[in-house]
Amino acid sequence: MMIAPARNDRAWPVLAAALLALSLAGCAAPDAEESPTQRQTTWGPVLGSDDSAATGTWSWKGVPYAQAPVGDLRWRAPRDPQPWATPRAARSFAPACVQTQRLYGPGLNNRYDDTVGSSLGRTVGDEDCLYLNIWTPASRPAAPRPVIVFVHGGSNITGYTADPVYDGAALARHEDAVVVTINYRLGIFGFLDAKALKTGQREEDSGNFALLDIVKALEFVAANAHAFGGDPQRVTLMGQSAGAVNVYALLTSPMLAARGRPLFHRLAALSGGLSTAASLPPGGIPAVLPAPVWATRGEALVHESLVAGQQAADATQARQWEAGAGAQRTAAWLRSQPADALLQVVRTRLAARGMAASNPIPDGWVLAQDPIAAVKAGRYLRMPVLAGHTRDETKLFPQLFALSPTLGGTSGRLLDDAAVFSLAARYDPEAPPQTTLAQWIPPAYLPVDAPRTGFDARARQLDALWFSAIRDDMLNALRMRQDAVWAYEFEWDRLPPPLDRIFGAAHTFDLPFVFGNFGPSLYSRFMFTRDNAAGRLALSDAMMGSLGAFARRGDPNDAALGTAWPTWPGRVVFDADLQRTAIRLGHARWRGINAVLSSPPPGAPR
Repeated sequence: MMIAPARNDRAWPVLAAALLALSLAGCAAPDAEESPTQRQTTWGPVLGSDDSAATGTWSWKGVPYAQAPVGDLRWRAPRDPQPWATPRAARSFAPACVQTQRLYGPGLNNRYDDTVGSSLGRTVGDEDCLYLNIWTPASRPAAPRPVIVFVHGGSNITGYTADPVYDGAALARHEDAVVVTINYRLGIFGFLDAKALKTGQREEDSGNFALLDIVKALEFVAANAHAFGGDPQRVTLMGQSAGAVNVYALLTSPMLAARGRPLFHRLAALSGGLSTAASLPPGGIPAVLPAPVWATRGEALVHESLVAGQQAADATQARQWEAGAGAQRTAAWLRSQPADALLQVVRTRLAARGMAASNPIPDGWVLAQDPIAAVKAGRYLRMPVLAGHTRDETKLFPQLFALSPTLGGTSGRLLDDAAVFSLAARYDPEAPPQTTLAQWIPPAYLPVDAPRTGFDARARQLDALWFSAIRDDMLNALRMRQDAVWAYEFEWDRLPPPLDRIFGAAHTFDLPFVFGNFGPSLYSRFMFTRDNAAGRLALSDAMMGSLGAFARRGDPNDAALGTAWPTWPGRVVFDADLQRTAIRLGHARWRGINAVLSSPPPGAPR
């Protein structure tokens, strides 16, 4: 359960209903003199921002949905917030969850600025991070609006809701919806299976603290949606990349299946899947690794931390220290360590052992041991599902060509992250090209369109083993049990040359279209020009319209598309030329995949 210890599963629906009634009584019709952005939540009043003049929306940012997971609450299931009585300002994003900075992280200031590039490899963010953000159209709805809850990506080790691409204002206004984005614990703070932390409580012992955070946020939405004009019976849970992995994990969670009332009613998973190696073609890259892998990594974190903290000289002495101290003292010592010290262990010790990745742990309760098998057996939350995929997913990860000689055997990227950020932050997309293919792509992968050895061909090979494979595996399993399964392929690649060949329709490149945000962000200067504005804006309208239809009715068909959206394995292809959309129908076919990896990379990034 994701509630305070004094509660029980049977009592929760009654308590939630009572709290919801109090919430409605306190905020459904505020006094005329009261700010339209003051709302009563189950834990206390919040005061948001009136952005109606600029964006046509009201927003609430940094709303707590759980207590800070610090001290004794580190590596525990999230606890309800402490109630407050005075209106709480909710006008700025709360800190990102603590993480090692990467290109997709928050920098030093929890926003997209120059520190995103200057803080690479450093600890950023804060453990006090369990907050969510809400956007609504700046008007009282005639009827409750659908709710879209978004879970960001970042390999489950990085990411932040203050990323400007995830701003929910445009989507909320365009689709007359309530849009929610949530922070959740990342890396070793979000996923850790260590025997010293075991308490006998199934949720906490799972090690899936990040998934429990997302559930806690969904409980907040269920209890408070009406306070913000939303319909708690029409909640769409949407995730992208690692966020898609996480929302699929909840779709197949035995813990949630055991509940009598669902916390979400539609699922949108963009660029992700939830396969074990057992259900993938040879060489496929799984999203779920066996539970013993995570137990080994948890043990390694404990022992390497003891060595780094000078409690032991080596791993043997660390094991002896742990055995002598016992679980309670070991857990207390771990919880006393600064977050930066623990992340330093990950960066300097675990990474060298191939143990720096994080992902959901198949404990059998919070996450099914084999999610695809669970779906095939009907043991999941049956609901409409919409999946997204970009044509060139792996052009964002060409370093992984080095995984196997048959993928090329060497990295497909010459620039490191610092160089990519420096170029991206200052690029002028309206000027003649300021970079060349040869600056980015090694000679072995040129020309890019060489039939078998070129950059394009290698990217397709990697995608067939990874994103396409895990997407098809999940959607094929779902279609065995239900008809309501749809998918889109994103193919827009009207970037200025040569970036159109370097990235094309890469991983994450559909997100600005889904959210309707084309302002400053990591790749915006690489992607958006005055020439491609008309076509991409029209395409964004179509994509937001389809998501909005899905959130409202559980079906993405929207009259504005001009075509009927077939169920899987049919799909809609989203594309546009410089002036208008070029939407068409496609059909996915499972292709046999030859093994091109000698062994799949454990926890490959996404």
